Amino acid sequence: MAQPSTDHAPARSPARQIGGFSGIVSKVTKLKLVRVFTYYSSRRGPLLAFGLSYQALFATFAALWVAFSIAGLVLQNDIGLRDSLLMAVSRSVPGLIDNGDGSGAVDPDVLLGANVFGWTGALALVILIATAIGWLDSARGAVREVFDLGILKANFALQKVKDLGFGVGFGLALLASTTLSAATTWLIGVTLPIVGINSDSPVAVTLGRIVGLLIVLAIDTLLLAAIYRLLSQVPIPRPNLLQGALIGGVAIGLLKLLGGALIGGTGNNPLLASFAVIVGLLVWFNIVCQLILLCAAWIAVGMKDSGIPADPEAAEEARLQRERIAELERIAAEARKPGVVARLVRRLDPRRGDADRAK
Repeated sequence: MAQPSTDHAPARSPARQIGGFSGIVSKVTKLKLVRVFTYYSSRRGPLLAFGLSYQALFATFAALWVAFSIAGLVLQNDIGLRDSLLMAVSRSVPGLIDNGDGSGAVDPDVLLGANVFGWTGALALVILIATAIGWLDSARGAVREVFDLGILKANFALQKVKDLGFGVGFGLALLASTTLSAATTWLIGVTLPIVGINSDSPVAVTLGRIVGLLIVLAIDTLLLAAIYRLLSQVPIPRPNLLQGALIGGVAIGLLKLLGGALIGGTGNNPLLASFAVIVGLLVWFNIVCQLILLCAAWIAVGMKDSGIPADPEAAEEARLQRERIAELERIAAEARKPGVVARLVRRLDPRRGDADRAK
């Protein structure tokens, strides 16, 4: 009687296992997200973002002093709009404004009571202009480096004036965000009672929160697009620009929602407790700057995948250079063919050609 077979299926060979693992690694490395992080690291993105975060911290404190000094004069009697401004700043940079529990970096009452026309206000204004222009210049250089572009060649004084205008536009965008959020909250509070919904109901609060987030998302997206296209002057096609800026706007919006927990977590470390707010703000600004440059890398990789050059003039010059090299190689190959040299000699010196034929 035949014995039952005890043979088992042969084990997979090590070579096949290695081949399968290599295939998985190859598929993973081809994913766009992975290629973006690889591209970002190869362009010194993390190091550039660290530098930007320090400059952003200094510029923010100077901007707070100047902006709230002016707000204290203009909004003395409008407590609602003043509170909306404080709330907008707190949402934009969690942990920056002290909300009364001592966890913030700056007391809003001190800011609102500051005198912009005194020597401290003048000094803060000078520091604000210097640090803001410095951050914008560094941001432009970092974004252009991500796109493999050189330093922007422009008139120095004119470029600084443009950077100052861009900084003012950034501040106006924040003010517009605050005004629109306050106006939307007021409009919802007026409209919903007409249809029978209490303005303090969960529906009204949720609707106001959603509309406010959409306004912030739109402004963040527009600011990122302006940084990539206007500030850095990179010729990015509109679809790539909107895609990258929208991804960045969503990422920064989610970061703002988690910002309080992120910055508050630094205070749980006893080694950092004495200066936890400053550490938390540095962490916050670093992550924001990393996101700005990461989204620039996303756009750059997408343009490379589509064959769109970030510098059309350099790409055209490289194409012409390749064509010239190809033409020279073709001429050299033709010259190496048998008889070409002899025919060329006969054409240049017929007598020598006749002597060669006589031989």
